[in-house]
Amino acid sequence: MSSNSSAIAIPFTPACRSKSAWVTLFIVFALGLALDLTTKSWAFRCVTDEPVELSYDDIAGNPSYRLPFHTGVKVLPWDLLDLRLVLNHGAVFGLGQQKRVVFIAFTIIAVTAAMWIFGWWTDAKNRVAHIGIGLVLAGGIGDLYDRLAYGAVRDFLFMTPRWHLPFGFHWPGGSTELFPWIFNGADMMLLLGMAILLINAQRQEAAPKAEKDSEAPPASIQ
Repeated sequence: MSSNSSAIAIPFTPACRSKSAWVTLFIVFALGLALDLTTKSWAFRCVTDEPVELSYDDIAGNPSYRLPFHTGVKVLPWDLLDLRLVLNHGAVFGLGQQKRVVFIAFTIIAVTAAMWIFGWWTDAKNRVAHIGIGLVLAGGIGDLYDRLAYGAVRDFLFMTPRWHLPFGFHWPGGSTELFPWIFNGADMMLLLGMAILLINAQRQEAAPKAEKDSEAPPASIQ
């Protein structure tokens, strides 16, 4: 004896029509942006002996601008994390130096695309995707603010500052440090948000297949 069960299709409701989806996006974005800008301001005020005052006219398009000398602040034991101030004229991990206008334009396009994806491509109940997009928006807007306000991005997190690659290995450019890049909270939110979106997309793709497999009729026993 066999029975057939029909799956009930759940209608897709775009997130732009859901108040709760907008609330989730806004809360994640606002908290992330506030955390990024607050930690940047705190670092540039407290890591050096005197607060660092930044001027757009001095920094924008001027790679020779130098911050006051400082040795940094050790935060975690075993040289896991230092605070060290740098100004990044490029993107994440210092890529694309001296292309500020390009990154400003790219960020605006990326933010627009992220809002489109949120509003029309994500389901109103897909909170994981909304959190991921909120983090991406917070990271992108956080660094965009720096580029517009100061002409460069404020970075201050330096992982494994006195660790070096083994066996004489080095990065392109000659650095032998294990992780030579200095970054900020916005970079972390961008990477975390994109990782969440990728994992969520894979899970969304896998769900229909798993549901289809579960609905397959059992093999008959002769």
